[in-house]
Amino acid sequence: MSERVIIVGYGMAGSRLAAELHARGGDHKVTVLGAEPHRAYNRIMLSTLLAGKIAEPDVELAEVAGQGVDVRTGVAVTAIDRAAGEVHTDDGDQHGYDHLVLATGSRALVPPLPGLDPLPERVVPFRTLDDCRRILAAAEGARSALVLGGGLLGLEAARGLAARGLDVTVVHPMGHLMERQLDPTAGAVLVGTLAELGVRTVLAVSATGVTAAADGVRLDLSDGRSLTADLLVISCGVRPDTALAAAAGLTVERGVVVDDRMRTSDRRISAIGDCAQHDGALTGLVAPAWAQARVVAQVLAGDEPLARYRPRPVVTRLKAAGIDLAAMGDAIDGPRAGEPVEELTFADPARGTYARLRIRDERLTGAILLGDNPAIGTVVQLFDRGAPVPADRRSLLLGRAFGAVPAAPAASPALMPDAATVCQCNDVSKGALVACWRSGARTVDALSGATRAGTGCGGCRDALAGIVDWLGEAEPVATR
Repeated sequence: MSERVIIVGYGMAGSRLAAELHARGGDHKVTVLGAEPHRAYNRIMLSTLLAGKIAEPDVELAEVAGQGVDVRTGVAVTAIDRAAGEVHTDDGDQHGYDHLVLATGSRALVPPLPGLDPLPERVVPFRTLDDCRRILAAAEGARSALVLGGGLLGLEAARGLAARGLDVTVVHPMGHLMERQLDPTAGAVLVGTLAELGVRTVLAVSATGVTAAADGVRLDLSDGRSLTADLLVISCGVRPDTALAAAAGLTVERGVVVDDRMRTSDRRISAIGDCAQHDGALTGLVAPAWAQARVVAQVLAGDEPLARYRPRPVVTRLKAAGIDLAAMGDAIDGPRAGEPVEELTFADPARGTYARLRIRDERLTGAILLGDNPAIGTVVQLFDRGAPVPADRRSLLLGRAFGAVPAAPAASPALMPDAATVCQCNDVSKGALVACWRSGARTVDALSGATRAGTGCGGCRDALAGIVDWLGEAEPVATR
């Protein structure tokens, strides 16, 4: 008898797990229950959709329905009956399971401000595809927009609306933007970059209330000011969706607590993605969610029953046209007492450029790179691989070498080691891409289809194109 696996949630984590199980074959009957009415989509690309750079079909993820996978959208799970081994859905149905996987994601936080319960028509959180549709509908004919929240998603939404020609103002309660990833100096440089792109910033002031009218929205601030616009986008963070798990009696802290195999306190139930809490930490990013999906698939399929999830260093990229930003590691943390640490910084606010590196024992432990810096790819590789940094640190700060000291590893694909990670989201190395090219995948789309590189944030698509061009020129010579 085949094992019944139910996946609750058809987002980026749930759909990836279904694809991983499908690819491995085995005697499984996989049912995916997604509360949203849509096919699985790439949530990271919603800001690009908001900017009008792509259309809705471009954010859809590959379907895996059929051949042992039953995908049901628009079906919300309302309860888990652990004793009976089944879940109940809002259409009155019950589904039995041998193993249950929670991939319920997270929900947008709406601050408890006067005027936001219920949400007015022109006030929209930025989290889901439906949210994106509502924002775009409200933006039709609009001339101005407010964005409440200056974190990663808030800035992506602001840039997307500005790209559509709206006059955009970001309101952020902290003293600088993206305070979880940036230091104050980087935040100040980013404010200048955003201003050049048509986005104003109001910092260190809280919202106190919202008043909606037929023709717009007023946002009241703690310093006595009020700002008005045609629409208000809320991006004040997210909270793991743990309601199902908590009601079922699973161990829940900030997220659903899981072990190294992504198992909850009930060994028949796993959790992955935004809703899962591993080793005290939440992820909130796609690369860890996909790595967790791979571990669960390996364990359930039996090909690697002892597989363990091991978090990798996280690199945060801001996806917004005209802004090149990468932040990683402990760059904004203070060094521990007595710890030998090198701190290197370079700032050119007039050109929108800032770089900060933290080096310990000749290894890069943290970095912030904002603006045009040719070394950004090299810095990410050094951080990801834990490789020694070059003797000339300035080559990393400024993207070029000085004197006779060799520069950092060249950007040419020919000089990249095979172990270099090209796609951070899917952990795809240069060596894997070369192998697929030699197996017949001769275009960017073919490489992406074979390895999944470029299907996450899309930030590596240029690197994929460079590798394809390089191989197209090098391989005919090498094989004569």
